[in-house]
Amino acid sequence: MRAVRRVQRSVKLTHRHRRACALTLQGLATLNDDPIAYFITWTCYGTWMPGDDRGWTKWHKGDRVAQPLLADWCRDQMVEKPVLLSELQRKVVHDTVARHCEIRTWHLHAVNCRTNHCHVVITAANYDGEQARDQLKSWCKRKLKVGQRSEGIVEANLREHWWTRKGSVRHLFDDESVGAAIIYTFESQDAGGSKANM
Repeated sequence: MRAVRRVQRSVKLTHRHRRACALTLQGLATLNDDPIAYFITWTCYGTWMPGDDRGWTKWHKGDRVAQPLLADWCRDQMVEKPVLLSELQRKVVHDTVARHCEIRTWHLHAVNCRTNHCHVVITAANYDGEQARDQLKSWCKRKLKVGQRSEGIVEANLREHWWTRKGSVRHLFDDESVGAAIIYTFESQDAGGSKANM
């Protein structure tokens, strides 16, 4: 908004023109700042610790190198065993993500649930990526617990921790980045690295 005021002051404009200029500049800022999709990844509980040998990401700090002592300390803090999803549980996650996107009228570009993590590429208008991620994780957890109940597991023994806290949300601003994230989700992820715009 300060930049808009500077432009307005530097040029002698009528009030009507100043207002039109402000609306145009605000609209352009909004267009340039809003992602067209999100590339969301979350891991299963206990499968990728802070300090992990494979590298890890610290929230708001970016990628980090291995720190074995930190990884050991995190493992000692775990309250349940690590989660490796079965084929059936992976299908539950896939179907839940698809259904939730349908309910929310989000566009699901891709979903791939693996044994120890899940990738989702979505367009979720009027939601930030973290909200979308947290809703997907929450609903998947609920449906996985329903599956445990159907197997006869008593309430007191249901798993509480299915996912690690938070997860990665990468903002995608163009069709090329969305396409790269979709390819990575389905084909390239095991090769390491993503060409999706981060």
